[in-house]
Amino acid sequence: MNEDSNAKAAIATAELDERCGAYETVARAIRFVRQHRPYQPGLQEIAEHVGVSPFHLQRTFSVWAGISPKRFLQYLTSAHARSLLRAQNDVLATAYAAGLSGPGRLHDLLVACDAVTPGEVRSLGEGLRITFGFAATPFGRVIAGNTPRGLCHLQFTASDQDTDAIAQLQSEWPHASLQRDDEALSETIGRVFSGVEGQQPLHLLLRGTNFQIKVWGALINISPGNVVSYRTLATIIDHPRAQRAVGSALARNRLAVLIPCHRVIRENGDIGNYRWGSERKHALLAVEAERSRNRWRSSGASPAAAE
Repeated sequence: MNEDSNAKAAIATAELDERCGAYETVARAIRFVRQHRPYQPGLQEIAEHVGVSPFHLQRTFSVWAGISPKRFLQYLTSAHARSLLRAQNDVLATAYAAGLSGPGRLHDLLVACDAVTPGEVRSLGEGLRITFGFAATPFGRVIAGNTPRGLCHLQFTASDQDTDAIAQLQSEWPHASLQRDDEALSETIGRVFSGVEGQQPLHLLLRGTNFQIKVWGALINISPGNVVSYRTLATIIDHPRAQRAVGSALARNRLAVLIPCHRVIRENGDIGNYRWGSERKHALLAVEAERSRNRWRSSGASPAAAE
């Protein structure tokens, strides 16, 4: 037991030493990328400036920062592009100002990083068609919004709050065209709450900062029936001290259940708050836990054996 503990301690110390030793290398790379962002430097160019091989830089940067140099450059570029677009610059001028080859490249970048197009960032949804609808679920009434590129909105609401629910959706995409069609959304909403495995995954249209999307992505990977603390979730995304920022990202979640912020609890085991009510959070967790136990029973194993 002592040998095992010593081995784990040695590994942890080695990992810490590696992260500390990587700081200067990563810091120089970050400074170079920030200064040369308009020219979109490649991995080879960044590595030459830092004085290491591309392979070493890729590994060191990823271990220390949690993202690759390319992903970091994409984040800086898309953030700069968003600021230009919000200042009402046209897309072509923004593309070249951001250091990209043209508007098509900017479109690809923002879709990959933010899941929204440059025009949608600038105009807050102008020209975007959102079909929305209401439906009853085992956990209460919901409003869902769908676009040609994926589900963008899923919120719990009450039967006497339809007007407020629609207003909230419109406030998120002020210039989008909204069309109500309860029947069109019924199948999608049903799939969300069916608990049936093996279905084709739903495509989600996410809109948020790079950090928020990283938090949401980590949440999606938490299996039903499991919970994590804010601290643990922050550690998973390599930001162990960003618990408050993680909480803020959860509060900005527009896709209830699909991005399962209900699986995050307090460090002391308390269920904590939930924007759609603590009772609903308890219910969601209880149902997921039962479904998880049933899956293990049907497979001939026990939940305890999986832990």
